[in-house]
Amino acid sequence: MNWRPAKVPKLRRQKRKNHGRLRLTTASERMLGPLPTADTMSVVGADTSWVLEVFFVEERLQKVMARSGLASRRHCEEWILQGRVKVNGRTCRVLGTKVDPLRDDITVDGKPLSGREEKVYLVFHKPKDVITTLHDEQDRPTIMRYLKSIQQRVYPVGRLDGDSEGLLFLTNDGELAHRLMHPSYGVPKTYRVWLTGHISDQALQELADGVELEDGPTGPAQVQVRRNQGHAILDMTIHEGRNRQVRRMCSAVGHEVKRLQRISFGPLRLGDLAVGRYRRLDAAEKRALFEVVGYDS
Repeated sequence: MNWRPAKVPKLRRQKRKNHGRLRLTTASERMLGPLPTADTMSVVGADTSWVLEVFFVEERLQKVMARSGLASRRHCEEWILQGRVKVNGRTCRVLGTKVDPLRDDITVDGKPLSGREEKVYLVFHKPKDVITTLHDEQDRPTIMRYLKSIQQRVYPVGRLDGDSEGLLFLTNDGELAHRLMHPSYGVPKTYRVWLTGHISDQALQELADGVELEDGPTGPAQVQVRRNQGHAILDMTIHEGRNRQVRRMCSAVGHEVKRLQRISFGPLRLGDLAVGRYRRLDAAEKRALFEVVGYDS
């Protein structure tokens, strides 16, 4: 059967929860089979006597923004509160505002929201003394100076301190980023830690059990000793993402961190990737990463 654009013979607006896609139904669907997938509501069959129902779906603004790949949901919420988002020409500062991406005109910093951008997944080897941000008011070097060849607007998932180095995951897949950072998933992060001095068995056990910090006790850490002569070298795996957590945990058991390098994030490995370079995830890495958080892109 040939399909062609035509005027919509019948529209009915209805809010439906837990659906984020356009739903098309026809009275003749049983006889002729389902309608082909449509991106707009103007695609109907040649027989305009059919009944076409378009169910507009309203969702939270920050969710729509994140799903478009613009940023993580948390960052989208911050941008809304900062007044950087407009809906139908009006600045929106209210979290949870309901919008329909098919009907409403949504802009961020004056640029229209688009959900058609190619999804990008990168592993970057962040150098020391580089800030994990897209822009820095103090004009310090940021990760963006190393990512100029990336056409899409990617952003870091989680942070590495300026004086830390190693694996940083970047993407423009907002929903994936939200899941990876959500504490309920407990995505493991492994750090290679160079300490001052020899570390005792008691201190190692305290790290493994979790230590008391000023913002509350930490969860247990998996600790592997790589060297314990002169200055100790450890591999520490944690499932939280508190500010400077590994450094503070080591300080709590009496050791200063001389150097800190993240070597893995979930199933992703830094490997021999050179400092300041990035690479795209291969298909197997993407599948493994999606599985960690039950994500179906």
